[in-house]
Amino acid sequence: METLMKMKWKIGSVEIENPFILAPMAGVTDLPFRILCKEQGAGLLCTEMVSAKAISFHNKNTISLMQIDPVEHPVSMQIFGSEPDLMAEVAKSIEEQPFDILDINMGCPMQKVVKNGDGSALMKNIPLAASIVKAMAGAVDIPITVKMRLGWTRDTENCVELARAVEEAGAAAITVHGRTREDFYTGKADWKKIAEVVKAVKIPVIGNGDVVDGPSAKALLEETGCAAVAIGRAAWGNPWVFKEVNAYLENGDIIDPPSWEERLAMAREHLHGLVIEKGENAAVREMRAHASRYFHGLPEAAALRREIMKALTEKEFNETIDRYEEEKHLTEPSKI
Repeated sequence: METLMKMKWKIGSVEIENPFILAPMAGVTDLPFRILCKEQGAGLLCTEMVSAKAISFHNKNTISLMQIDPVEHPVSMQIFGSEPDLMAEVAKSIEEQPFDILDINMGCPMQKVVKNGDGSALMKNIPLAASIVKAMAGAVDIPITVKMRLGWTRDTENCVELARAVEEAGAAAITVHGRTREDFYTGKADWKKIAEVVKAVKIPVIGNGDVVDGPSAKALLEETGCAAVAIGRAAWGNPWVFKEVNAYLENGDIIDPPSWEERLAMAREHLHGLVIEKGENAAVREMRAHASRYFHGLPEAAALRREIMKALTEKEFNETIDRYEEEKHLTEPSKI
């Protein structure tokens, strides 16, 4: 495992420093949050998924989701859709934008996505899924990757079949979330099925599901043989998870969790990044959900969350944290 950690790996021609990836999460993995995760050691970042149709319509909100900062590289742009020609056309139209990899979402379980045949609904139609990959891979020079689940239901798990099909169609890598669409985000991820995909294809396979710290990251790599690990929900409000998994795989170190002060300081930094990117009104509203994650485990966190919900400006947000720190006398870093 130490050797694996020190080796760079590739998706197509894109070199990646370590095997830890920030998984795409709608409403979470925007530019300010991605930068925080990069600073903590994420090897590859992935944007929130964006609609191919919305890109083709030049939707203003969608275009804002596609902003990339130079410090992010390498970074993957994730899009969703189910029309091969449109997906290829959109891929070609955005190829010159500053991202390194283009990822196709075939795993989103949300009804508003699958009702149109997008996301994990594509797992029910392997020929269509493969034709999308083939069309996009033929249209652009950057690597095309796929994120999938195990299948639509537990009774119809077909991730191995789909993986082989998209590999043949030109996919450069595959991410497998160890749950079905039926599972959504419940239950335990099935790493054995991820291992089956690893054995079935020659391109890199990225495992996803139930990695929350160094030991679980190492276990997923060892048990599946996958090339890398995608970390999603465990990173929300906890960008330090990337620092933790890197340290554990590099030398077996279990680092201390962030102190209260570090959590509060990161929340402030995250909000400031959002203000720069989206403006104060939108940033403060969006930060409420992020703040709840940063505050998890703090003394009287519920009361702090209630006060934060009242903040309407960055100044009010920071003043709320100031009062909390003063009341709790957090003059020395206190471990959670």
